[in-house]
Amino acid sequence: MSRKSEIMKYMGSMQQVAYVRPVTLTEGRSSGLKAFEVKNGCLTYQILADKCLDMSSVSYKGININFLSKPGLQGRNPYDTNGDEAIRSIMGGFFFTSGLENICAPCTIDGTDYPMHGRIRTTPGEHLSGDARWMEEEYHLTVKGEMREAALFGENMVLRREIGSVYGEKTITVTDEIENEAYREEPLMLLYHINMGYPFLDENTELMIPTRKVTARDKDGEGHEAEYNHMDVPKENEPEYVFIHDLKTDDQGNTEILVLNRPLGLGLKLAYNTKFLPYFMEWKSTASGDYVIGLEPSNSSVYGRPFHEERNSVHTLAPFAKETNILKFTILDGEEEINAAAKAFAAKYDL
Repeated sequence: MSRKSEIMKYMGSMQQVAYVRPVTLTEGRSSGLKAFEVKNGCLTYQILADKCLDMSSVSYKGININFLSKPGLQGRNPYDTNGDEAIRSIMGGFFFTSGLENICAPCTIDGTDYPMHGRIRTTPGEHLSGDARWMEEEYHLTVKGEMREAALFGENMVLRREIGSVYGEKTITVTDEIENEAYREEPLMLLYHINMGYPFLDENTELMIPTRKVTARDKDGEGHEAEYNHMDVPKENEPEYVFIHDLKTDDQGNTEILVLNRPLGLGLKLAYNTKFLPYFMEWKSTASGDYVIGLEPSNSSVYGRPFHEERNSVHTLAPFAKETNILKFTILDGEEEINAAAKAFAAKYDL
């Protein structure tokens, strides 16, 4: 008997355990915000159709994994791309996409304004679809769409995103294809801002990063480099720390990061290839109310557009060229899975 027919003995509709549902939020600053809610057994997550198909939340067995900033969920705002005011629209969430012309602090270069973390994170999706269906003996949950960052006489960049998981498995796969549809070479700056929050993140949380070297971005982080791999208790008005890591990879450029909360019995593994994401930064904030660790695979330095302009090192994409990134997020459930993942990690990276 097939897996499909065996499972469906227990229920009349697969929506009892797994679904993809388009929803619209109706209150506060989030009023009108369109999203997809995805349930995959004990794993649930939300994808924002109006915000670059970024993932606003992930939970497992009712335990929240991600950080959500004080502004909370919200739709598009006049301050989304307005210099420093853009910080009022940064929600955090499980991840948001920074780019495609700037990834960090706002700046003005040759009269052109580049907003904080770029414009793509507030770009609504087009050609959207959500699907839940059997493929052979697997029940696939998929959300797709594309985002376009473009200007008259300017750039024409397209991000095509697919986020999927399989019922009964604990991995979410994000596949991004970025194409330059302009007739000129265009800058491409890209950073995935992946944000861990309470209760998954607390003073018991540890990081396993295959780092060769840890460097503080600025004076606030200096002297704290040795503490990069564990979280602290919240502290009032503590400054943020940002660390730059030189990562180890395998022969194909694959790498992974583990975030573990052993007392909670919960972990998360991030796996990706560094071919188009050679930089990795860690954002650590122990400030009360802004309590978060961010994992940041990127194709550009944390110092942002001015840093690369000065060194003529801005990454670019030729006309109609494409790049693809695949990020896999896997939940680790319980002591056995956590210990197995940590042991494999230590052996793989000789730690």
